Amino acid sequence: MALLKIARMGHPILMNPAELVSDPCDPALAQLAEDMFETMFDAPGVGLAAPQVHIPRRVVVYYVPESRSNDENEADLSGVPPTVLINPELELLGDTTEEDMIYMREGCLSLPGMSGLVRRPKRIGLKALDLKGKIIERELDGYHARVVQHECDHLEGILYPMRMDDLSSFGYDSEMQPQSEDSEE
Repeated sequence: MALLKIARMGHPILMNPAELVSDPCDPALAQLAEDMFETMFDAPGVGLAAPQVHIPRRVVVYYVPESRSNDENEADLSGVPPTVLINPELELLGDTTEEDMIYMREGCLSLPGMSGLVRRPKRIGLKALDLKGKIIERELDGYHARVVQHECDHLEGILYPMRMDDLSSFGYDSEMQPQSEDSEE
């Protein structure tokens, strides 16, 4: 395994949509996923998209620590183990209203030391492939849904500040007043 260099905001690789993966069973893809996990855990973060490590492919790795699975609406409170998503597709579930959207502070390994409040749907549908080419279909909610949305945004060339309604909450963590929201990545 190897630590990969993380692209920072401003690098062109982060601004363009990633390409579909044609063969999810390619051994090189499995090696990329291992290297992405090592990089993510070293950083440390909870998610990483291939464009963040200079690979323009639709691959995401993430996990949800047990300590973050405390949303009373989440069915599984044991966390989510390290997971690989290939060519993920997200879907809003039902009619998303204002009550279905929640603000939470997000950070990103491509914007180290910074964070801001981002409003996202709290419940989504996910369809993706795993490293064996098997289809993954799940309904996600709470923090799990937020992590996956954040990482899938990277596959579209979107960084979380582009999703912010109010840039007054965006800044360096070391300079900002403590707030109750937690950082995402």
